Amino acid sequence: ISWSTGPSTGDPTLRRRIEPWEFDVFYDPRELRKEACLLYEIKWGMSRKIWRSSERDFHPSISCSITWFLSWSPCWECSQAIREFLSQHPGVTLVIYVARLFWHMDQQNRQGLRDLVNSGVTIQIMTASEYYHCWRNFVNYPPGDEAHWPQYPPLWMMLYALELHCIILSLPPCLKISRRWQNHLTFFSLHLQNCHYQTIPPHILLATGLIHPSVAWR
Repeated sequence: ISWSTGPSTGDPTLRRRIEPWEFDVFYDPRELRKEACLLYEIKWGMSRKIWRSSERDFHPSISCSITWFLSWSPCWECSQAIREFLSQHPGVTLVIYVARLFWHMDQQNRQGLRDLVNSGVTIQIMTASEYYHCWRNFVNYPPGDEAHWPQYPPLWMMLYALELHCIILSLPPCLKISRRWQNHLTFFSLHLQNCHYQTIPPHILLATGLIHPSVAWR
């Protein structure tokens, strides 16, 4: 990839790259779109070559690591299908980065994500680092715009990360999201209970900026 001219015309992934506007609308954590987008990378065995969004024959005898960048987290049905695939292919490891949590108040979806984690799948909320990685490797960005990737408010990423901790730790939901369709605004509210304070690591709570450390005065 050329840093000054955008993706190289010789880049084998160029035809499969998505447009900047597509990346922006699909992966914005504030947008509650109905569609889902999946970008992925596959690394086979000890090879250093990474396959991105391309078709390749599967070799069961060779271990591979797969990384997904999902605009929505898997629903409970998708989680079940993923677990069935992994059980049939023990040589596959899967890491999933998500921009948003899909219907995270639904108990089946929450259990589905826990089942994935218990099956060895790593699930994390996308941070600025993952957004930049996707922009550089999956987006047909304009010449000279390699550093102009969408920099979404980090608070949303932190709130989703907080809620994901609640899901994995089997805690009640603490994040509520509502959408005002008239002005296309998304609102969030945080509802922390004693179990959240007692179980979630303090640095996760502090990272949101909504919780302040206690100060002892003498």
